[in-house]
Amino acid sequence: MLNLSIVLEDSARQQPDRTAIVFGDLRLPYSLVDTVANQVANLLVSRGIGKGDKVALACPNLPYFPFVYYGILKTGATVVPLNVLLQPREITYHLQDAEAKAFFCFEGTPELPLGERGRAGFEEAATEHFFVLPATAFATESEYGETLWAALDGVSGEFQTVQTAPDDTAVILYTSGTTGQPKGAELSHQNMLLNAMISDEMFPRSEGGDAFLAALPLFHSFGQTTVMNLGFRRRATVVLMPRFEPGPALELMRTENVTLFAGVPTMYWAMLTKIHTDGDAVPPSLKVAVSGGASLPAEVLRDFEATFGIGILEGYGLSETSPVASFNQLGRPTKPGTIGTPVWGVEMRLIDGDWKTVEGDEPGEIAIRGHNVMKGYYNRPEATAEAMNDGWFRTGDIAVRDADGYYSIIDRAKDMIIRGGFNVYPREIEEVLMTHPEVSLAAVIGVPHDSHGEEVKAYVIRTREAKITEEELVAWTRENMAAYKYPRFVEFRDALPMTATGKILKRELR
Repeated sequence: MLNLSIVLEDSARQQPDRTAIVFGDLRLPYSLVDTVANQVANLLVSRGIGKGDKVALACPNLPYFPFVYYGILKTGATVVPLNVLLQPREITYHLQDAEAKAFFCFEGTPELPLGERGRAGFEEAATEHFFVLPATAFATESEYGETLWAALDGVSGEFQTVQTAPDDTAVILYTSGTTGQPKGAELSHQNMLLNAMISDEMFPRSEGGDAFLAALPLFHSFGQTTVMNLGFRRRATVVLMPRFEPGPALELMRTENVTLFAGVPTMYWAMLTKIHTDGDAVPPSLKVAVSGGASLPAEVLRDFEATFGIGILEGYGLSETSPVASFNQLGRPTKPGTIGTPVWGVEMRLIDGDWKTVEGDEPGEIAIRGHNVMKGYYNRPEATAEAMNDGWFRTGDIAVRDADGYYSIIDRAKDMIIRGGFNVYPREIEEVLMTHPEVSLAAVIGVPHDSHGEEVKAYVIRTREAKITEEELVAWTRENMAAYKYPRFVEFRDALPMTATGKILKRELR
């Protein structure tokens, strides 16, 4: 028996009155969060959903997320978190690919019309059950369907968690790899629980208890493991922030005495810019800062240390590794610019294209083996076989290792773009662009950007009679792709550089 929901249940038993979640004026104790999760579990069972089923969840950082996330886990079902920026066709694809039986979807706001998109994607996918997470607290009606609160009316807050084995799938996180449609990485209860526990051991604790700022999206593995699961396991207070903005983030850190912040480099850059430009006060309570998702610029690291008086601990991981694989760990010297050393129970090595180990100080592709590595890609045996060999997972990231065993990434998977901490995969965008009747050929690359790290740019050859402008094509992509994916820049060309075999030479475009 091992179920990831234990991180909530145990804390609710041991410290029921301790504040688990802060959201606006709401301060929810652990006992209440666990009770609502139990209600969600009972609801799912009453609708015929249980062990082995898949349940999708699309929700920003609101109390609904842990309510539903742990409720799904309690039934023995698998959580399928979806990016809240997905468009209807993308939602349909994820629901169908995961074979989801139910979909919990936030109603949305004028700025985030998720309910409308979610309902459209749900209907196209023909998923069985749709539950609306209303934007108005405790609302029992919604134009998009049955609300969570209406469904939970009269439902018991007691539930006996279903027994699951350590290797049963707890979460399916979607990642595209570098080519093709998104693939679902199957992560077991053991994968996720051990990764949260090991991260907990690596992050210093504060006397009197910790408060974590959840600015990272909880639908992403980084936020799930190092903020929510770790925070609940530690019995910390998790301060929810649905959308990161530097000023409000700094204000929440000060008012809620936040002790730990985990973020991507652009978040650190934005907060430093706000402090230097507008004179915002540095939160004195912050004791631990963690960075991942992309390489942290050395200048940002130096500026943060000088401004906040603490360093930033850098790590490395992927959705397929739950995610933490290496870290600049306590008890060992921190080496800025590196991704540290493998965490407990995890091995890393550098390999060539034939899986042979690269020795010495030569660069190679990072391969990872350990308790954190996924079971495989859901219903993708060929993709799993390509990425895994004898328990080792090849990451596609090129790195070097120094004499002390610290790894430094020198290149990424060939074409992947990292925009604001989100992975953007060019082939997926190219395939959507090619569906436009006036687009003949497209190539997508990442270009440097001050705040996002990289921005998405498309080089396009139009059809002979095309009249579409660059601005019109950008507007079209905005309607057909998630906000973090669509190209902000389009450049029309008469030809694209190619090899003799017809492969586009993206290095020349870069």
